[in-house]
Amino acid sequence: MSRSRSPWSLLLPGSLVLLAIGCDGGDKPSESEGGDGAADGTDGTDGTDGTDGTDGTDGTDGTDGTDGTDGGTITPPDPCELLSLPRAEFIPDAPTGVYRHDVAADFTVPLRDGTEWTLSEQWSGCETYIFLPHYFTISSRDRTTWWSTGVGDLLERSPLNTHYFFVVGTSSDSDAEGFGAEMDGWIAEALARLSPEDAAYWAERLHVVAGPSAALDNQVGSFLSADQGSLGFAIDRAQKLRGLGYMSAVEAYNDRLEDWPWEWRLYAAANEPTYLNFEAERAARMATVDATVVPIFEAELHEEYEDDTVILPDATTMAGFDTLEVEVRMECPNREAAEIGNCGAWDYLAYLWLYDPATESWVEMSRFITTYHRESHWVVDASHALAWLQEGGERTVRYQWAPSWNTQPTIITVNLRLSNQGKGHAPRQAVPLFQGGAFGSAYNDREPVNVEIPADAAKVELVSIITGHGMETGNCAEFCRHSHHFTVGDTTYERTFREAGTEAGCQDAIPEGVVPNQAGTWWFGRGGWCPGQEVHPWVEDVSAQAAPGSSVAVSYQGLLSGSTPPDGSGNIELRSWLVISQ
Repeated sequence: MSRSRSPWSLLLPGSLVLLAIGCDGGDKPSESEGGDGAADGTDGTDGTDGTDGTDGTDGTDGTDGTDGTDGGTITPPDPCELLSLPRAEFIPDAPTGVYRHDVAADFTVPLRDGTEWTLSEQWSGCETYIFLPHYFTISSRDRTTWWSTGVGDLLERSPLNTHYFFVVGTSSDSDAEGFGAEMDGWIAEALARLSPEDAAYWAERLHVVAGPSAALDNQVGSFLSADQGSLGFAIDRAQKLRGLGYMSAVEAYNDRLEDWPWEWRLYAAANEPTYLNFEAERAARMATVDATVVPIFEAELHEEYEDDTVILPDATTMAGFDTLEVEVRMECPNREAAEIGNCGAWDYLAYLWLYDPATESWVEMSRFITTYHRESHWVVDASHALAWLQEGGERTVRYQWAPSWNTQPTIITVNLRLSNQGKGHAPRQAVPLFQGGAFGSAYNDREPVNVEIPADAAKVELVSIITGHGMETGNCAEFCRHSHHFTVGDTTYERTFREAGTEAGCQDAIPEGVVPNQAGTWWFGRGGWCPGQEVHPWVEDVSAQAAPGSSVAVSYQGLLSGSTPPDGSGNIELRSWLVISQ
């Protein structure tokens, strides 16, 4: 898990049930249901009970000085300049958003320090704003508010371009005073442990909202009171409203709990801005690419798979593209409900297939893994598929994300993004090599494949998409460390999934696009995949072993901890090609 750096150091040179929500004397949003499980066998568990709320206590006094520091005024650095982040302009006059992905309207909230905070006035254009209600408990056994689990740990894990708003979700003035005072104290304690400079920086980004949420006559109050904001919400760097997920932490495992054995931690909230930063940086990259976007599905509600006819540019235009990316959005079917219990419950394999009339079969363009109960947005390189699309025109595609026996209704958007990124060549042939299958003693009973390399080949690449599934023996091949070895000519290329079976392998990949805080065991490292992430193809340049005008032999084997896998070690989902560019 990445840790936050001191802001000043950067200036130096060089089947889960939604927690029942409520607190003593306060309001209780409605309960909703969901499910939990992992692909190929992880068992679902029941969720924790909701909070009864702790009694409000007087907060501890803050430290002396400006911004929580002792003596003197310290001016914190500008986060956009500090982190070299682009600035997005504030969108004025937006209507009050009521759904995820709506533009956030301007608002003002009163703070417990006696000031007011207004979005338009404080908008930097490079920060995210996270709103956290108090009314969840640590666990079903510890009914203390989850806010109590450590502001310091939250700051340690948080990106520097984050603001947190702590909102007492109630209509009770006494509850608001009690919980708000406690949070003031916890913040003061955390800031007192920092250097004066770091304390000044974070003091400007930790906001305890005054009064109960029901008294907020603005977007903050209305969104928190609605079901879609019941878990809290975020405003991302594009000024869009976003949902939050479950804040259970993999490090907080408690075997005394009879239902869901992972307790909630405040620091899990830092996963949300970490992911939103990834999205913002990806959007900035995509904006620099002059892409031709070919829509396949446009915010359409479907259940398991859908076929469609796509009209590509003509062959002459297609010849000018050297890169293909597949972009997929998966949104919950009910925009008026929270993500948990609304989006699909299971982490299933998802594919974009292309129908090949010559072989009357479907070929794989790209692969993804759905989330446990959360929305997702993926972009993955699928340039190998350009070899099948050269003629342009009308083609049949299929997007598939759930089995027929357990459909997951989802609003799907799928686009092809075609571009020329100056590579000087483009895929023209994708020669099939090997596929996976049952991972056992006979898995490597394979013959080499001989491939003729055209005389005008400009580049030859080994491209494979590999994921491991199943838990029949030793948690293989989902949670075991398997390796894949391709020999091209006399050179062997190896891919080992070292994250498989680790406690936080997928959590550590949030900066690489894993959707965080899912309602399931999303943290664990897997064999080539994570819930809520696209599967990136493994690409190796093998041009040196496949000279133009020659013939090259390609062989493959898959091993478990360096040896032949025993029978019953799950399944390897593998497709591989030798991709020839001209």
